[in-house]
Amino acid sequence: MNAAPHSRTLILGIDTSCDDTGVGVVELAGGRVRVLANRVWSQTVHAQYGGVMPELASREHVERIDAVMADALAEAGVTVDELGAVAATSGPGLVGALLVGLMYGKGVAQALGVPFHATHHLEGHIFAAASEAELAPPFLALVVSGGHTHLFDVPHEGEYVLVGATKDDAAGEAFDKIARLSGLGYPGGPAIAEAALTGNADAVPFKEPLQGQKGFDFSFSGLKTAALLAHRAGASAPDLAASFQKAAVHTLVKTTRRAAEATGRDTVVVSGGVAANRALREAFAGTGLRVVFPGRGLNTDNGAMIALAGAAAITAGRAPGTLAEGAEAYAPLAALAPQA
Repeated sequence: MNAAPHSRTLILGIDTSCDDTGVGVVELAGGRVRVLANRVWSQTVHAQYGGVMPELASREHVERIDAVMADALAEAGVTVDELGAVAATSGPGLVGALLVGLMYGKGVAQALGVPFHATHHLEGHIFAAASEAELAPPFLALVVSGGHTHLFDVPHEGEYVLVGATKDDAAGEAFDKIARLSGLGYPGGPAIAEAALTGNADAVPFKEPLQGQKGFDFSFSGLKTAALLAHRAGASAPDLAASFQKAAVHTLVKTTRRAAEATGRDTVVVSGGVAANRALREAFAGTGLRVVFPGRGLNTDNGAMIALAGAAAITAGRAPGTLAEGAEAYAPLAALAPQA
C-alpha cells in the first residue's frame, strides 16, 4: 500500500538474525520517518566461546523477546494496538535465531490484522541511515559488519546491484579475530578502536589487500595472517590494533571511493557495526563524498533499522509479504555484477 501524504503509521521492527534481540518502533508520517524506540538485548553468553553459538543464541532470543518488545513499546509511548505494520528479518542469518523474531512478528501482525513485511537484513542496515537523512537513489551502500562486507549500487528504489564484496573474512570478523589474538576481548571492533588510541599505526607495515584490482572487492585474510606473524614477532597489542585499523580503514575507503567514481555516485551510505568506528568515519569525511551513517545505536543489529526498511517499502508502495514466508540462512540481496 502507498502511505497517504498526511497519514501516520507506526511500524514495529524485529531483528533476531544473530546474537542481538532487537525491537524498534518507527513513525512514518507525511513521507518522513522518525525512530521512536530502539531496544536491543545484546547476548553476553557467547563471550566465553569467542564467537556466537547458534543454539544458545536462539534460546536467548526466546527468553528475552517479550521483555524487549515491552521495553520498546514503553520507550515509544505507544500500545501494541496502535501499530499499523510489522516488519521482521527473514534472512540472512542463523535460521534458528531468525525464526524466533520472524514467527513473533507474524503473530503480532496476524493478531492485529496489519500488514507484515519479511525484511532482508542488509536492506535494514542500509535504511538505518534513513534515521539521519533522506535516502533517495541513486547512491552507493557499504554494509560492513561482523558477517558482511558488501558494496551495493542502488540505482533505483528497491533495486540493488552488488559491485563488490569480501573474498574471505568480513571486516568485522577480522576485527574480532585480531582482538582475540591480541587478548583484547570480544567483540573486537570496540576493543581494537580503544587499544588503537595508544598504539603506533605505523608499527606494523601491513600490505594493502588486492592492490591493482579492476573491481571493487575486499579481502581481510591477508591482514589477519600478517597480524598473527606480527603478534608472534612481539608486536604490542596497541601497536597491532592501531596498524590493523589503519590498514582496514584504508582498504574500505579507497575501494568505496573508486566505486563511487566509477558509478558516478556522490552519496554513500556506510552502515553495519564497523561503521561505528571513529577512524573509518574520519577517513570517509575526507573523501569529498556525501557520506551518510546511521544514527546512534543503529549501526549494529537492531529492530529499528528493520522498521525503517519496512517504512521504505510502505512509502514505495511495495506489497507486504505473506505469513507463509520463511527464514533463509543464505539470502543474497543482489548478485555480483559482472566486472570488466
